[in-house]
Amino acid sequence: TSLDNFNPFYDPAVKRRNIREILRHPQAARFKSVRADIRDRAAMNRVFRAFHPAMVIHLAAMAGVRPSIENPLLYGDVNVKGTQVLLEACRLSGVKHFIFASSSSVYGNNKKVPFSEKDRVDRPISPYAATKKAGELLCHIYSSLYRMNVCVLRFFTVYGPRQRPDLAIHKFTKLLFENKPIPFFGDGKTSRDYTYIDDTVDGVLKALRWTAGHGKKGAYEIFNLGESRTVSLKRMVSCLEEVIGKKARLRRLPPQKGDVARTFADISKARKILGYAPVAQFREGVVRFVNWYRRHAGS
Repeated sequence: TSLDNFNPFYDPAVKRRNIREILRHPQAARFKSVRADIRDRAAMNRVFRAFHPAMVIHLAAMAGVRPSIENPLLYGDVNVKGTQVLLEACRLSGVKHFIFASSSSVYGNNKKVPFSEKDRVDRPISPYAATKKAGELLCHIYSSLYRMNVCVLRFFTVYGPRQRPDLAIHKFTKLLFENKPIPFFGDGKTSRDYTYIDDTVDGVLKALRWTAGHGKKGAYEIFNLGESRTVSLKRMVSCLEEVIGKKARLRRLPPQKGDVARTFADISKARKILGYAPVAQFREGVVRFVNWYRRHAGS
């Protein structure tokens, strides 16, 4: 069962296309799409009573650092209140296995690299990051008090086919094909640990198996899901130019508030406990994304 409120953060038609793709799958008869808002307690309770989930993967959120600076109250409402409403629905329904999608943003401008789950995460630099840290704390409370097995997964810049259209690789690809200038913030030295979608999904499934197979009740763990390799903004643009075969026109802009200088995941804990083993190389992932974009541009 998939639950989404189909809000207009980006065109809801994009999500509906994704749902239609799922419905073409041979096992689609088992799939249900529900439209609801995680802040709506009554709706959540109805959904849980109707579908009796055994496990919950909580990916719902208002996403993005920069938009959170413009609308911090909305981000707090959805990402903090919504997460607690969902956890409470799990408690009332007896759901004992919960995956929470957190973010590398919680590390802020961490000076130590790579980022470890043991590092301090009490100095976020955006409302989005603060809401994700708050979600982690709520998960810990529910795990401790109500004996839920919870995995917190800190995602590191996920990319690949069906990436959100507001994210850099998707946005820059579109602008390159349209021969429009690319917004280029700062000197190009900021770097990200780009994680290909297949590797992220593999990590989520391994985390789900870990929570389900854990003998102890009330287990709580945090894992980084990244590639443990960094790519600078300058290199990312160069890679897109090479793969697409077009030269980018750069619209140079000052660094953005809330953007961290770099992200870099230490994934040794996820490797050891979950068996997480990312395999995608950055250029290979970009090629796959661009090929997908060519097939779906304008659709």
